[in-house]
Amino acid sequence: MKSIDPRHYDVIVAPVVTEKATMASEHNKVVFKVQGGATKPQIKEAVEKLFDVKVKSVNTLVRKGKTKAFRGTFGTQSDTKRAVVTLEEGHRIDVTTGL
Repeated sequence: MKSIDPRHYDVIVAPVVTEKATMASEHNKVVFKVQGGATKPQIKEAVEKLFDVKVKSVNTLVRKGKTKAFRGTFGTQSDTKRAVVTLEEGHRIDVTTGL
């Protein structure tokens, strides 16, 4: 049994399951919500260790929170950091199975 550093679970928050993320998976890319202060090398290491795959590159973006109305009350969603992880050829991650 390989030992997994618990900090890797703090870096990767959740997979992003949207139409755009699903289309990206056809090109060997997986999209994750990640911790706000996570760096690209940290994200790469966490994905490689948790899913046992080889990562080619990591691109990050910060999705700004939107203002939404709920029952007449306005609120602001939080900013979320996302990582688009490109995997090496032959490696796959099925985000529907979970960890």
